Amino acid sequence: MFVVREFFRAIRITIILWLITAIIYPLFILVIGQNFFPKQANGSMQKNIEGEIIGSALIGQEFRSERYFHSRPSTIRYSQGKAAKPTGISGASNLAPSNQQLVSQTLEEANLLQEEEDIQPFAELIYSSGSGLDPHISVKAAREQLERVAEARGFTREERVQIIRLIKRHTDGRFLGLFGEPGVNILKLNYALDLQEAARN
Repeated sequence: MFVVREFFRAIRITIILWLITAIIYPLFILVIGQNFFPKQANGSMQKNIEGEIIGSALIGQEFRSERYFHSRPSTIRYSQGKAAKPTGISGASNLAPSNQQLVSQTLEEANLLQEEEDIQPFAELIYSSGSGLDPHISVKAAREQLERVAEARGFTREERVQIIRLIKRHTDGRFLGLFGEPGVNILKLNYALDLQEAARN
């Protein structure tokens, strides 16, 4: 009888724990997230004027046009597959600092920046991040691209001050005010630039 009683007791405890951890807790988190943090809970998706999703503020994108600020390089090309749909992949090249392929790639990126765009090769403009999905670059790296972007969009000297304001507005500070360095969210900044230009025309 003792064994049977303990057996059913174990089953009851298992069911209770299953209800708490598999149903009650997830539902509680879902309700809290959707009611108090809906944007974050749904992936911090960024929409354009037409309400179309253009990306997530948490995941970087590749920008090649001279009219946009460029993100840092990505080994997995920001996990974009066909039709720019995320593939769910993240990761670095895993190449050692002594690897000749990594050295060649880095030198190539640095030379392109200096020769074609006359941009100082800051670390985040020539090295990919560990995840390959980093949406930020440093404020200095963004400021270094300002002249190119302003010229490509036909901004006057006076109007370039507006771009500086946009850089400041879309700079995320240190985590909890202590950890990491401030970073400029490139997707938000480039979208704000498009809005700014649309307002001018």
